[in-house]
Amino acid sequence: MLTGRIPESLGQLKHLEIVLLFSNSSCGPIHSQMGNLSSLSSLYLGNDKLNGTLPRNLGLLSNLVELSTENNFIEGMITEVNFAKLSKLKYLDMSYTSVVFNVTHNWIPPFQLEYISLAYCKVGPKFPAWLQTQRSLQALYFSCGGIVDTAPNWLWKWASHIDLIVLSYNQIYGDLSQVMLNASFNANSNRFVGQLPHLSPNVAVFTIANNLGSNYLSGKIPEFIGSILYLKAFHLHNNSFSGGIPLSLRNCTSLGLIDLAKNKLTGNIPSWIGERTHLMVLQLRSSEFFGDIPQQICPLSYLIVLDLPNNRLSGSIPRCLNSISAMATTHNPIEDKFNTVVDYSYSRYPEHLLLVIKGRESKYSRILPLVRIVDLSCNNLSGGIPTEISNLSNNHLSGEIPVSITNLTFLSHLDLSYNNFSGRIPSSTQIQSFNALDFVGNPELCGAPLLKNCTEDEGPQGVNPSDGNGEILERSWFYNIGMETGFVVGFLGVCGSLLCKRAGRHAYFKFLDNMKDGVYVATMPKLNWFHYHLRRPCIRDTASGLQP
Repeated sequence: MLTGRIPESLGQLKHLEIVLLFSNSSCGPIHSQMGNLSSLSSLYLGNDKLNGTLPRNLGLLSNLVELSTENNFIEGMITEVNFAKLSKLKYLDMSYTSVVFNVTHNWIPPFQLEYISLAYCKVGPKFPAWLQTQRSLQALYFSCGGIVDTAPNWLWKWASHIDLIVLSYNQIYGDLSQVMLNASFNANSNRFVGQLPHLSPNVAVFTIANNLGSNYLSGKIPEFIGSILYLKAFHLHNNSFSGGIPLSLRNCTSLGLIDLAKNKLTGNIPSWIGERTHLMVLQLRSSEFFGDIPQQICPLSYLIVLDLPNNRLSGSIPRCLNSISAMATTHNPIEDKFNTVVDYSYSRYPEHLLLVIKGRESKYSRILPLVRIVDLSCNNLSGGIPTEISNLSNNHLSGEIPVSITNLTFLSHLDLSYNNFSGRIPSSTQIQSFNALDFVGNPELCGAPLLKNCTEDEGPQGVNPSDGNGEILERSWFYNIGMETGFVVGFLGVCGSLLCKRAGRHAYFKFLDNMKDGVYVATMPKLNWFHYHLRRPCIRDTASGLQP
């Protein structure tokens, strides 16, 4: 591994053809002597700590075919001079740097690229007109490019020969209703309107996700979507689609992710979803789905995210959910299966998802395969509570909270507020550490962390989940593990000894209890009053809640 600065003596190797210095610990600027390597065909300097600007004389390397400087601290202006003699260039990757493309509107590049990635580089605000000169392009990544412009008329015809187009996180305008797509298309978080674009028959062979989430699209999801037979991820979240989930989607047997959250979709959750044996994520939050949660979901052994809050679902919660084996462990063979939807010859396309955990919406990408969540809050569910669920707030659930919930030693979040639970909250160090706001809105519920005391005949206290050695190491059946790694590391570093020594642990928690009582009694009545008026009744999300 090369550490420190790239040696300037490297520029003296006039016959050097390939430089592969990516993923080292190199730092400092790219020195201008690199421009003396007249025989150089491949220059890979990505994934390091290089800084400064890109030397202009690299544009004189007339034999250069591949140039990669991605994921560094490089900055400054990129002009026509940087590419003056690069007529053989086929591969260009400057993504995840701070360079700014400042070329003239009528620039005609000397090269014909096959792959270009300028993700997170400034290429806007105008849509780059020079792209239409590139007739050999196979993959285009322009996400987060600062483009604020209407999609040009030439774009869609020009794009017909490209395999992959990624334009996400810009502000590109245009009506997609009459567009014919011939490629896998990711335009998440833009300002496109109209209905879903039509698909060329060629699209059926692509395996990557078609992502048009967080736009202003509307209408029904068309049946032709089922013609993408090898579709693995389907993102249409945060739009205004209506109607139901099209039956033709049943043809997409490779589906691993369905994200239709925050639309105006209605109808029953189709039972055929249980046939999608590769399904890992089903996110239908904040729509108008009604009826029962289908029992057919239970055999989905790879399912790690079942996100159905803010709908009109009714009936009881299927108790067979505990048969979903992927929910039981974070060490799961689906990580490689989920992290990447598809391999291209040059790059990989990572999946991501917006999830609401502990009341906060966050984007999950690299750690997404480690997340386990079931959220059924804000529905019309009734009956008892299965011990496997973590967020059941704002439903019509009743009965006592099962004592067995104290066995969920890895439970990081539990929200049972605003239901009809009764009796004593089971007692364990973990349950009592949760916020009282997670239990409010249940008039017949008593015991810590609520202020309401229980009488002797109001239900069992529960059992302490600790064994004789005080070690709580069993892996539990819990979904809403947010995988907050920083917390875990910090907790183990400071408090790990308490897990190994029972007497010390008891003394420590007794000290904390004595400290918090005064603060607790003084503040909780006001917090409960505020939270009650803030959350009751449950405010439903709308499809336009997170428009870009």
